[in-house]
Amino acid sequence: MKANTTLFPAFDYSVAPVPVRADIIEAHARTWDWLRAPGSWWNGAERVEIAAETRNALDCPLCRERKAALSPFGIEGDHEHTATTLPEPAIDAIHRIVTDATRLSESWVHDLAAQGVTDAHYIELVGIVVSVFSMDELHRGLGIDLLPLPEPLSGKPRHDRPTGLRSKVAWVPMMTLEGSKNTPNQDLFEGMPIAPNVIAALSLVPDGVRRLADLSRSYYVPQHQVPNPTFHGRALDRMQIELIAGRVSALNECFY
Repeated sequence: MKANTTLFPAFDYSVAPVPVRADIIEAHARTWDWLRAPGSWWNGAERVEIAAETRNALDCPLCRERKAALSPFGIEGDHEHTATTLPEPAIDAIHRIVTDATRLSESWVHDLAAQGVTDAHYIELVGIVVSVFSMDELHRGLGIDLLPLPEPLSGKPRHDRPTGLRSKVAWVPMMTLEGSKNTPNQDLFEGMPIAPNVIAALSLVPDGVRRLADLSRSYYVPQHQVPNPTFHGRALDRMQIELIAGRVSALNECFY
């Protein structure tokens, strides 16, 4: 889908201290188009509220207290939040993902489902949080204001659960390479010899994979080129790119 940047006049990066490539700006506009529309399991208003809570979590006193505790699950309380339509377990999930993701657990994800936030709701939520947080971090790094969140579109979620899923290999069902073939979702792993877990992790909601793939193309490298050590297509060579990526991953305590 071609981005309609006229919808978002704030997508002006002339104030940035360094030039921002056109493909990054276009990917950001496509992300806002995607964010404001009804998704698979959340409607447009809920998706924009998930994005807002992604930002609120960084200043939440309860989250700071949990982060400092030996176990975050021993600290009870209420999050500071602005969401009005999201269920409390979803708000808690957003805050935990943003502030303390390395200490989440499979039992916690299953407990979310018991509270009404199903595995598919959870995965769509994760895709939104990661996409918005990635864009916001670029803005923070550039020292410029965050983009105003878009106005949501009306409409109902599609409730489309994909086929070709495999269970009991991760916390949530994931699509396999074979399971994606000859389906509307065969593009998710196009050009890849396997379905990498780091990508397949969001495949319960395929549009989340597509959105992060779009951002990855502009921020990093195309997903199908990740195993290719000779590809870079940037001012930096691949070794420099991976040095930065590895350092960021270590600072974020990334599992992978």
